Amino acid sequence: MRVLGIETTCDETAVAVVEERLGGEGGEILSNEVMSQIARHAAYGGVVPRSPRARISRFCTRLISRALADARLDVSGVDAMRRRLDRA
Repeated sequence: MRVLGIETTCDETAVAVVEERLGGEGGEILSNEVMSQIARHAAYGGVVPRSPRARISRFCTRLISRALADARLDVSGVDAMRRRLDRA
């Protein structure tokens, strides 16, 4: 089973494609893309709440496309999607 995972926090957004082995015994990471905003926030001494939200929205589609391309898949090759959004 191939799973597309999306994780977002205020500093980073990550998208990965993982192929799970039968029986849930491990798997293989087919791709992993990360967009970090840590350097951008450093200039302000911390996170500016509106800034990450807008940038995550703009970059998420691009990260998904890159992760699928790296895994040599299109969306039809994905069996499931898992998303984790950190609202803290």
